[in-house]
Amino acid sequence: MNSIIILSLLVVLMLTGMPVSISLGLTVLSFLFFMTEVPIESVALKLFTGIEKFEIMAIPFFILAGNFLTHGGVARRMIQFATAMVGHWYGGLGLGGVLACALFAAVSGSSPATVVAIGSILMPAMVKAGFPKSFGAGVITTSGALGILIPPSIVMVMYSVSTNTSVGALFMAGVVPGLLLAFLLGLTTWYRAKKFDYPRQPKASWGQRWVAFRKAVWGLLLIVVVMGGIYTGVFTPTEAAAMSAVYAFVVAVFVYKDMRLKDVPRVLLASANMSAMLLYIITNAVLFSFLLTHENIPQQMADHMIGTGVGVIGFLLISNVLLLVAGNFMEPSSIVLILAPILFPIAMKLGIDPVHFGIIMVVNMEVGMCHPPVGLNLYVASGITKMGITELTVAVWPWLLTMLGFLLLVTYWPAMSLWFPRMLGMIA
Repeated sequence: MNSIIILSLLVVLMLTGMPVSISLGLTVLSFLFFMTEVPIESVALKLFTGIEKFEIMAIPFFILAGNFLTHGGVARRMIQFATAMVGHWYGGLGLGGVLACALFAAVSGSSPATVVAIGSILMPAMVKAGFPKSFGAGVITTSGALGILIPPSIVMVMYSVSTNTSVGALFMAGVVPGLLLAFLLGLTTWYRAKKFDYPRQPKASWGQRWVAFRKAVWGLLLIVVVMGGIYTGVFTPTEAAAMSAVYAFVVAVFVYKDMRLKDVPRVLLASANMSAMLLYIITNAVLFSFLLTHENIPQQMADHMIGTGVGVIGFLLISNVLLLVAGNFMEPSSIVLILAPILFPIAMKLGIDPVHFGIIMVVNMEVGMCHPPVGLNLYVASGITKMGITELTVAVWPWLLTMLGFLLLVTYWPAMSLWFPRMLGMIA
């Protein structure tokens, strides 16, 4: 009964148009104040202790690194390198966009940042080269979603905070699925370009490729710094985030010199604003998780679901549907922070690996970012392409169907997610 009251109150508050973070906080305070004997002082204590986790510090650092890279010319050089490598195939600039998104995802940790950084440069070039605007928009909107699957990923950090799963193991588990999804999105791009005979770039010589690589190498080295540092044990993921922010600052200001020192305060302020927003959501989500645990709701739901005889296959199917539906109304951070504490205990009771379940949630978030009504990538791409949301929704369908097929694959083939972290000895 309590679970129905809590969830109903949350849904009603969200339907009024109230921000998710405030809806969460008001739900918790209303229920605790009127329906329990929990002292209100414990809420204040939970607010502070709930975000005292070392892993949360990674979020503002990855946001800061992403902003330095977005404004610091790294994206442009990555696009030049990517198109030099694959531009001579059908849909060359589109394929270059997929590859550039995958490379930028590996240094930014954010999908909207990837769409902005790559899309704002590549979209005008694709239109100028003779590609339909809808083709370019479909490529960039969906490939930009790789930003939360290919590590480092802010959404993975949030899942880790919600479930106490190793961030390092989650990062490594995202490598193989991220590369496979990039390949499948590239395959879809190539197939449609071949089918409609879209333009190809002149084949770059190995000399030109070497020049493009040399220009992009400082940005690409950040992948080595972050990923290499984590899996060799030199850095924790949080320390790697701090290193990436410092490295991105040095590259943007002193190496590429695309950003002046007087621009740095503006980037710091934008990063602080975004970090504050996310940390406020996390704080309220921690309170919500505390309320659920206090009322023993996840345990009751787990017992009920197992009692009905739903096995692993059925539960994963239900979870995917629930997460995809949630993607219609909320952005990824909120979905993970609200639903992970509910679904995670059930997954553990059914023997599902926590790292594998985390990757399933992240892939669901990727799909949610690419369809209306609240798909963040759609709105970002709309601002870049000046296309309406309805027009963009039609444009992304071929790639969205590819992502849905990939979601089924990653859901029921756990070895894809778990092979790499197991090889590195991060999980049993």
